[in-house]
Amino acid sequence: MSKARRSNDWGFPRWRAYGASSEAQQVKMCDRHGCDQPGNCPAPKSPNSKERWYFCPEHAGEYNRNWDYFQGLDAEERASREKAEQRDAGGFQGAAFYGWGGPGDGSRSRDEMRALAVLELESDADFEAVRKSWRRLAKENHPDVRPGDAAAAERFQAIQAAYDVLRVAEDRRTWKPSGAGI
Repeated sequence: MSKARRSNDWGFPRWRAYGASSEAQQVKMCDRHGCDQPGNCPAPKSPNSKERWYFCPEHAGEYNRNWDYFQGLDAEERASREKAEQRDAGGFQGAAFYGWGGPGDGSRSRDEMRALAVLELESDADFEAVRKSWRRLAKENHPDVRPGDAAAAERFQAIQAAYDVLRVAEDRRTWKPSGAGI
Protein backbone atom coordinates (compact mmCIF):
# COMPACT_ATOMS: atom_id res chain seq x y z
CA MET A 1 0.00 0.00 0.00
CA SER A 2 1.30 3.43 -0.86
CA LYS A 3 2.01 5.94 1.84
CA ALA A 4 -0.30 8.94 1.98
CA ARG A 5 1.54 12.12 1.15
CA ARG A 6 0.85 15.74 1.62
CA SER A 7 -0.37 17.88 -1.29
CA ASN A 8 1.56 20.93 -2.36
CA ASP A 9 -1.68 22.81 -3.06
CA TRP A 10 -2.46 23.71 0.56
CA GLY A 11 -2.07 27.22 1.92
CA PHE A 12 -0.49 30.26 0.39
CA PRO A 13 1.61 30.64 -1.69
CA ARG A 14 0.44 27.94 -4.04
CA TRP A 15 3.49 25.78 -4.72
CA ARG A 16 2.33 24.22 -7.95
CA ALA A 17 1.48 26.21 -11.08
CA TYR A 18 -2.15 26.75 -11.96
CA GLY A 19 -3.33 24.11 -14.41
CA ALA A 20 -0.57 21.73 -13.32
CA SER A 21 -2.87 19.31 -11.57
CA SER A 22 -2.10 15.63 -11.67
CA GLU A 23 -5.53 14.63 -13.00
CA ALA A 24 -5.85 13.56 -16.63
CA GLN A 25 -6.98 16.35 -18.93
CA GLN A 26 -9.85 15.79 -21.33
CA VAL A 27 -8.60 16.42 -24.88
CA LYS A 28 -11.10 16.84 -27.69
CA MET A 29 -9.79 15.40 -30.96
CA CYS A 30 -10.21 17.03 -34.39
CA ASP A 31 -13.58 16.23 -35.96
CA ARG A 32 -12.03 15.72 -39.41
CA HIS A 33 -12.03 12.03 -40.32
CA GLY A 34 -8.59 10.49 -39.95
CA CYS A 35 -6.99 13.43 -38.10
CA ASP A 36 -5.34 12.62 -34.77
CA GLN A 37 -4.53 16.22 -33.69
CA PRO A 38 -6.26 17.97 -30.76
CA GLY A 39 -9.34 19.87 -31.91
CA ASN A 40 -9.12 23.19 -30.09
CA CYS A 41 -10.61 25.47 -32.81
CA PRO A 42 -14.42 25.58 -32.65
CA ALA A 43 -16.33 26.23 -35.88
CA PRO A 44 -20.11 26.47 -36.42
CA LYS A 45 -21.77 23.50 -38.08
CA SER A 46 -24.12 25.83 -39.95
CA PRO A 47 -24.87 29.59 -39.99
CA ASN A 48 -26.50 30.82 -36.76
CA SER A 49 -26.15 27.41 -35.12
CA LYS A 50 -24.90 26.80 -31.59
CA GLU A 51 -23.57 23.37 -32.56
CA ARG A 52 -19.82 23.34 -33.20
CA TRP A 53 -17.21 21.29 -34.97
CA TYR A 54 -13.83 21.15 -33.27
CA PHE A 55 -10.89 21.19 -35.67
CA CYS A 56 -7.12 21.31 -35.39
CA PRO A 57 -5.61 24.60 -36.70
CA GLU A 58 -4.86 23.10 -40.14
CA HIS A 59 -8.40 21.84 -40.73
CA ALA A 60 -9.91 25.00 -39.18
CA GLY A 61 -8.07 27.03 -41.82
CA GLU A 62 -9.38 24.74 -44.56
CA TYR A 63 -12.91 25.05 -43.16
CA ASN A 64 -12.69 28.86 -43.03
CA ARG A 65 -11.42 29.12 -46.62
CA ASN A 66 -14.47 27.22 -47.85
CA TRP A 67 -17.02 28.96 -45.62
CA ASP A 68 -19.84 30.74 -47.48
CA TYR A 69 -20.95 33.70 -45.38
CA PHE A 70 -23.97 34.37 -47.60
CA GLN A 71 -25.31 30.81 -47.82
CA GLY A 72 -29.03 30.62 -48.52
CA LEU A 73 -29.37 34.16 -49.92
CA ASP A 74 -30.51 34.92 -53.45
CA ALA A 75 -28.05 36.68 -55.80
CA GLU A 76 -29.44 40.19 -55.29
CA GLU A 77 -29.51 39.99 -51.49
CA ARG A 78 -26.06 38.38 -51.50
CA ALA A 79 -24.62 41.27 -53.55
CA SER A 80 -26.22 43.93 -51.33
CA ARG A 81 -25.00 42.28 -48.08
CA GLU A 82 -21.49 41.85 -49.49
CA LYS A 83 -21.40 45.51 -50.57
CA ALA A 84 -22.62 46.66 -47.14
CA GLU A 85 -19.96 44.61 -45.34
CA GLN A 86 -17.20 45.91 -47.58
CA ARG A 87 -18.43 49.47 -46.96
CA ASP A 88 -18.33 48.94 -43.18
CA ALA A 89 -14.77 47.60 -43.35
CA GLY A 90 -13.61 50.39 -45.67
CA GLY A 91 -11.52 52.09 -42.98
CA PHE A 92 -9.09 49.20 -42.96
CA GLN A 93 -8.87 49.15 -46.75
CA GLY A 94 -8.40 52.91 -46.92
CA ALA A 95 -5.39 52.77 -44.61
CA ALA A 96 -3.73 49.86 -46.44
CA PHE A 97 -1.42 52.12 -48.44
CA TYR A 98 0.31 53.44 -45.32
CA GLY A 99 2.11 50.12 -44.84
CA TRP A 100 2.65 50.61 -41.11
CA GLY A 101 4.81 47.58 -40.69
CA GLY A 102 7.98 46.90 -42.61
CA PRO A 103 8.73 43.69 -44.47
CA GLY A 104 9.22 40.54 -42.42
CA ASP A 105 7.27 41.69 -39.38
CA GLY A 106 3.92 40.15 -40.24
CA SER A 107 2.94 42.74 -42.84
CA ARG A 108 3.42 40.31 -45.74
CA SER A 109 0.55 38.15 -46.91
CA ARG A 110 0.73 34.39 -47.31
CA ASP A 111 0.99 34.82 -51.10
CA GLU A 112 3.94 37.18 -50.68
CA MET A 113 5.67 34.70 -48.37
CA ARG A 114 5.19 31.91 -50.93
CA ALA A 115 6.54 34.19 -53.66
CA LEU A 116 9.62 34.93 -51.57
CA ALA A 117 10.16 31.20 -51.10
CA VAL A 118 9.95 30.65 -54.88
CA LEU A 119 12.56 33.38 -55.37
CA GLU A 120 14.73 31.74 -52.66
CA LEU A 121 14.66 34.80 -50.38
CA GLU A 122 14.20 35.41 -46.66
CA SER A 123 10.98 36.93 -45.34
CA ASP A 124 12.61 40.32 -44.67
CA ALA A 125 14.08 40.82 -48.16
CA ASP A 126 13.63 44.28 -49.67
CA PHE A 127 12.39 44.84 -53.21
CA GLU A 128 15.90 45.37 -54.63
CA ALA A 129 16.85 41.86 -53.45
CA VAL A 130 13.60 40.56 -54.98
CA ARG A 131 14.50 42.14 -58.32
CA LYS A 132 18.05 40.73 -58.29
CA SER A 133 16.88 37.23 -57.39
CA TRP A 134 14.14 37.37 -60.04
CA ARG A 135 16.62 38.36 -62.76
CA ARG A 136 19.12 35.67 -61.75
CA LEU A 137 16.54 32.85 -61.57
CA ALA A 138 14.77 33.98 -64.75
CA LYS A 139 18.07 33.90 -66.68
CA GLU A 140 18.85 30.40 -65.38
CA ASN A 141 15.42 28.95 -66.18
CA HIS A 142 14.44 30.87 -69.33
CA PRO A 143 13.05 28.63 -72.13
CA ASP A 144 15.53 30.15 -74.63
CA VAL A 145 18.45 29.15 -72.39
CA ARG A 146 17.02 25.66 -71.72
CA PRO A 147 15.02 24.68 -74.82
CA GLY A 148 12.91 21.55 -74.44
CA ASP A 149 13.22 21.40 -70.64
CA ALA A 150 9.62 21.30 -69.36
CA ALA A 151 10.64 21.55 -65.69
CA ALA A 152 12.65 24.70 -66.36
CA ALA A 153 9.75 26.24 -68.29
CA GLU A 154 7.38 25.52 -65.42
CA ARG A 155 9.89 26.96 -62.92
CA PHE A 156 10.26 30.06 -65.12
CA GLN A 157 6.48 30.60 -65.03
CA ALA A 158 6.46 30.22 -61.22
CA ILE A 159 9.31 32.75 -60.95
CA GLN A 160 7.43 35.23 -63.14
CA ALA A 161 4.22 34.81 -61.12
CA ALA A 162 6.12 35.26 -57.83
CA TYR A 163 7.74 38.45 -59.11
CA ASP A 164 4.34 39.81 -60.22
CA VAL A 165 2.86 39.16 -56.77
CA LEU A 166 5.74 40.94 -55.03
CA ARG A 167 5.78 43.84 -57.52
CA VAL A 168 2.06 44.52 -57.02
CA ALA A 169 2.51 44.33 -53.23
CA GLU A 170 5.45 46.75 -53.39
CA ASP A 171 3.44 49.15 -55.55
CA ARG A 172 0.61 48.99 -53.02
CA ARG A 173 3.02 49.72 -50.14
CA THR A 174 4.76 52.63 -51.83
CA TRP A 175 1.67 54.24 -53.36
CA LYS A 176 0.94 57.70 -52.03
CA PRO A 177 -2.46 59.33 -52.47
CA SER A 178 -2.58 62.51 -54.53
CA GLY A 179 -2.22 65.62 -52.43
CA ALA A 180 -0.46 63.83 -49.59
CA GLY A 181 2.34 66.38 -49.69
CA ILE A 182 4.98 63.85 -48.76
